Amino acid sequence: MAKLSTKSLVPVCRQLAIAYEAGIPITQAISHVGSQSKDKNVRRVLNTIAQDLSSGSTLADAAQKQSDSMSPFLIQLLASGETSGKLDVMLTDLADYYEDRLAMQRSIVSALIYPCFLLTAAWFIGSFTYGIINVALSGFTGNGGGGGIQGIQEYIGVYIGFQIKAMTVLALFIVIALLLSKLGLLRWVTGIVSTFVWPFSTVTRKFGMARFFRSLSLMLSSGLNVVHSIKKSAEVTGNPYIERDLLQAIPHVQNGATLVEAFADSRLMTPLAREMLAIGEVSGKLDEQLNKAAQYHFNDANEALKRAVQILTYMMMTGIFLLVGALVVYFWVKLYGGMMDGLGI
Repeated sequence: MAKLSTKSLVPVCRQLAIAYEAGIPITQAISHVGSQSKDKNVRRVLNTIAQDLSSGSTLADAAQKQSDSMSPFLIQLLASGETSGKLDVMLTDLADYYEDRLAMQRSIVSALIYPCFLLTAAWFIGSFTYGIINVALSGFTGNGGGGGIQGIQEYIGVYIGFQIKAMTVLALFIVIALLLSKLGLLRWVTGIVSTFVWPFSTVTRKFGMARFFRSLSLMLSSGLNVVHSIKKSAEVTGNPYIERDLLQAIPHVQNGATLVEAFADSRLMTPLAREMLAIGEVSGKLDEQLNKAAQYHFNDANEALKRAVQILTYMMMTGIFLLVGALVVYFWVKLYGGMMDGLGI
């Protein structure tokens, strides 16, 4: 079954938080929110949980039965909120978390639309223009035939066949990517580029750290132990290389080190983030400082994303100008060469 999307979880958590804070029992709140949802997957999950609660199950057990549709992160936090008696606070924090995560996703998608459009346009227009130049010149110079309307019609057929082959190759790459994803290998392959190749690396690392700090804040405030919280929060980053870097802190924590000491060897945690951790541990307001660290990295990631998109756009525009220039040079070289051949020179 499909996992509940971030987009669907934002209103669900927010509505549950408001209803529960208003004094509505959690079973009724879940049932009401489920029945009002337009997402059939959300309705199925929430209605099933409400039925299990009515039958005497705990929220933790009812949520665990929906592990095919709910992430372990969400299930654990709901269970922790129920156990600690802070379910209203946990639901509000979850709503804030998923709103931040949805904002991250939308920022990335909206930023990539224009560069992807440029790349697609350059491929189709550039490849078509290259071939049509040959057709036009063959008719103009009288070399090889195939000029005029008939030549153009023949070329369009050839061009369509070429694009079909190109799309077949692209589809093959997509299938390979899906297979690698099923095996859990794709994220390691794409992670090399996103984590270590500029300008993608800056964006990936900052968004990853924003997710880590936000998740760690939620888990620690819910009463989960530090080691478990670090492990699960590292998984939430969605990047295997960032996750591996952060998990190196766990042995230090198990040996009694503070969080600042545990993350001292991390290559991805900035000095400012360590300073926030230090202040949080000393003041006893660690979850508050972690939230500030998450917001700082999220804002910084958005700025880095804007810069990265600008750089990619400039690079693509430069590539398009070079392509146009190369096509112009190719046209005149072919024309001059054809005329010389026609004159026997």
